[in-house]
Amino acid sequence: MSIDQRLRVLHIEDSELDHDLALAYLRRGGLDVDTRRVETESEFRAALQEPWDAVLSDYNLPGFSGLTALEILNESGLVIPFILVSGEIGEDTAVEAMRNGASDYLLKANLSRLAPALEHAIEATEMRRLKADADRALAASRQRLSELAQHLQTSVEMERAAIAREIHDDVGGSLTAVKFDLAWIARHTVHTDVYDRVQQALETVSYAIEASQRIMHNLRPAILEQGLVAALQWMANRFEKRTGIACQCRVSHDALPTLPAGVPLVAYRTAQEALTNISKHAQASRVTIDLSLAQGVLSLEVSDNGRGLSSEDLAKARSFGIRGLHERAGTVGGWVELSSGGSGRGTTLILSVPLHAPRGPSGDDDVDDMAEETHDPSAWGKP
Repeated sequence: MSIDQRLRVLHIEDSELDHDLALAYLRRGGLDVDTRRVETESEFRAALQEPWDAVLSDYNLPGFSGLTALEILNESGLVIPFILVSGEIGEDTAVEAMRNGASDYLLKANLSRLAPALEHAIEATEMRRLKADADRALAASRQRLSELAQHLQTSVEMERAAIAREIHDDVGGSLTAVKFDLAWIARHTVHTDVYDRVQQALETVSYAIEASQRIMHNLRPAILEQGLVAALQWMANRFEKRTGIACQCRVSHDALPTLPAGVPLVAYRTAQEALTNISKHAQASRVTIDLSLAQGVLSLEVSDNGRGLSSEDLAKARSFGIRGLHERAGTVGGWVELSSGGSGRGTTLILSVPLHAPRGPSGDDDVDDMAEETHDPSAWGKP
């Protein structure tokens, strides 16, 4: 606000003479003020129902005090500068008042500083108010961005599930039918050259079926229907066979309790992303996957003995894979921590999900409903 405007000042003061003196100093300082004097707590509480630009308060009043007035102002939630004015005030009292939110304190023997102190307090309070408004707007913007990211994550999973189902029902079914027809031709042909071409075609179709199964597993892991533990063990074995990197999966519980909807998929995707990054960048020879449940928090830890990450790697502005992990974890109320011991000391990724935490606005139930409808692709192509 502009100090050139007329100011409304609430003055807590039991001496009318001291009130007139303070008003004179304010006007002498060039301020155009409209004041009201109150003496009691009840009068002060009633006056707070009106808008004020500042509050001046004596320290000692009959049955009332400036610190009590400051406490009442804080409890009201109003953002109004509060200046303590007293005939005598100790340093400890002044420090306590400033610690509790007072804008300034003055002695009545030195009111020449009252006008500048009031101007400064009003300007400082306005700056705090603007900063608070900006912080709230920023927090709301971040919340909307987080909700959008979570929605996108869920939409991607739903789309993956739909594509996987189409691959299973349409592509897989068609390839299986072709394989049956080719097998029938191979059994009934008497021409060697035709038989050889049919066998080549059967190999091509079998490869296409295996590729379809692999693509579908990546899109929507049907193995999750067997539980998170079985899915992680299967992933570890498959990773070790594919990359040659030793991969051990350790579980603290032989059988986990029924996990909230969405949690198994988030844990699976987190491990999948971690293993993908390890195979591409870590140059590791050993990977460990640990799944544990303690004090209501499910923890998934993926660690390797690779080259590690530098602080620059961790702070890369375009680390969208890491950002995606954070957003994915947020859909189930969890979080991700990534740490590295530096060059040659490996990297550790930890996903933590409180199982009692409220679910994020992600609609993961829809994704899990799709999982129940997804068939096992291992049934393809078995004539």
